[in-house]
Amino acid sequence: MTVIAIVVAFVVDFGIRVTAIIVVPRNRRPSSAMAWLLAIFLIPYLGVLVFLLIGSYKLPKKRRDKQQAINDFIIETTEGIDRVSNDHPWPPWLRSVVELNRTLGAMPLVGGNRARLIGDYAQSIAEMTADVNAATKFVHCEFYIMAYDGVTADFFAALENAVKRGVVVRVLLDHIASIRSPGHRQTVRQLQKIGVIWHFMLPVQPLRGRYQRPDLRNHRKVLVIDGRVGYMGSQNMIDRSYNKRVNRRRGLKWKDLMTRVQGPIVNGLNAIFITDWYSETDELLVRETEAITPDVIYDEADALDCQVVPSGPGFDGENNLRLFLALLYYAQKKIIITSPYFVPDDAMLYAITTATQRGVEVQLFVSEIGDQALVYHAQRSYYEALLKAGVEVWMYRKPYILHAKHFTIDDDVAVIGSSNMDMRSFSLNMEVSMMVRGASFVREMREVEDGYRALSRRLTLDEWERQPLRSTVLDNLARLTSGLQ
Repeated sequence: MTVIAIVVAFVVDFGIRVTAIIVVPRNRRPSSAMAWLLAIFLIPYLGVLVFLLIGSYKLPKKRRDKQQAINDFIIETTEGIDRVSNDHPWPPWLRSVVELNRTLGAMPLVGGNRARLIGDYAQSIAEMTADVNAATKFVHCEFYIMAYDGVTADFFAALENAVKRGVVVRVLLDHIASIRSPGHRQTVRQLQKIGVIWHFMLPVQPLRGRYQRPDLRNHRKVLVIDGRVGYMGSQNMIDRSYNKRVNRRRGLKWKDLMTRVQGPIVNGLNAIFITDWYSETDELLVRETEAITPDVIYDEADALDCQVVPSGPGFDGENNLRLFLALLYYAQKKIIITSPYFVPDDAMLYAITTATQRGVEVQLFVSEIGDQALVYHAQRSYYEALLKAGVEVWMYRKPYILHAKHFTIDDDVAVIGSSNMDMRSFSLNMEVSMMVRGASFVREMREVEDGYRALSRRLTLDEWERQPLRSTVLDNLARLTSGLQ
């Protein structure tokens, strides 16, 4: 009997390994496939179990079909509104990037916009609150994390007052991220109390027939008021400590960047909300979709051309990664990247190091400390290659977590949004980025970057090479886990 059991175990083990070699690499990037195969070969049964749980990075087919339907709708609705400024010469490469974004994410480039950056955490919430208090038609609110606490209480009160005025207020918040946040039940009670229409995004509720890979998340942060004002960027609607005891004990505070926009691009942000609302509720907001065509266009000389770029597992391609790569390769003079979680795939690492070899100045802003151990150590494993290639690595000083997500290309283009430069944001999270063409906006973002630099220290290769062996081992082990997707 013992011999039979050993033979059966051997056959099963061998079958798992052979099947993994056939199944795992299919339609998966080589680094990710190698990480999964390594896990399955070293710990076959556990590795297979984890792969079955989180191995598929695609949303259920029904949700992908919805995404395609809304993409087709957006293309039809926005055809012909690609009004852009020609007052200043375009970089010769920009039109191809615009066409790439239009092909991948359906949204057009539109001109006649205003945008202003807000880097102060409290000011951002205060301005969003003021605009909600001025709403007359609708408020569309979508955040990865939304919590009712002492910092956000005024914002929730503004939503409640809007409802009392007869304004339609719709709220979307990510399911898993929200239930993991302290005070979640109080937040739900408050949403119910104030009378907004709200839903979870990407709910993992198998008993209710709602299930997909549990770490596929909607990471977007979007607020639209009446179709006239919009906000987007990196900031969640929560206290900057995220209300966690460990963060408060360490004194951690989040540093974010949001942008307030006006003009036709607001309708692009609204289209993102409409897409996510339709995905979660099966309700297509017909009246709001009629507002996608622009009605307010700013004609001043420094008006901005903007393009919204959605990305995530609902799309066939990695829209944000393709946008980032295109811009990195087109850069001629300077690239400045800000990302709290910087874990690039091979393609992005080559694009960045190739840029320095072409004589382009490249700077990277990251946090000196991390709030997520695995990601923090995986990020550190890339510093040596970056430093040797000539990238300037600036570390934003503790106890702040530099959570802003943006970058600038030469003096022409800036990108801001919710997307980190890591494999999670490229493949697993639903993100939204905005590409902006306009010298005034790039200058404003450069001022923000100068502010970061004043509060950061530059990491040198000499300092990095003196780190202890145990840190190198830990960093490299964490790097292996980053490919498990």
